[in-house]
Amino acid sequence: MKIILASDHAGFSLKMHVKKHLERKGYSVKDMGAFSEDRANWAEYGAKAASVVSDDPENSMGIIICGSGIGMSIVSNKFKNVRAALCNDEYSAEMSRRHNNANVLNMGERVVSEELAEKIVEIWLNTSFEGGRHADRLEYISNVVEKNNFK
Repeated sequence: MKIILASDHAGFSLKMHVKKHLERKGYSVKDMGAFSEDRANWAEYGAKAASVVSDDPENSMGIIICGSGIGMSIVSNKFKNVRAALCNDEYSAEMSRRHNNANVLNMGERVVSEELAEKIVEIWLNTSFEGGRHADRLEYISNVVEKNNFK
């Protein structure tokens, strides 16, 4: 599983911390930018990462960080095959995987400490989707996406 990372300037420091954490754990990581704390368009970088997950949802998951996590969550959910979840706490991280099979994790650097981010990432990556009635709901979402001609 490849982990696709992205941030804007407001999420850059936390993204770099998460990247080092993931690499220490042996994950394959692809960083889509931003590559500094210089002002950057959150929508652009969120879209870059979500596009990769959208094209290969079976082999990739995304972790996207901006100031609040909200903006990048919005843009990443515009892509087919992407189920992005804003998780600034451990419970949300667990449930986003268990019930929603989220494949993009969004966090806010201005909301989450480095220590908490590590816990959220570990929970998110190590929680399995329950399936069952939750799979039916995801199928419903897929039908909504198809009906509305998402690309």
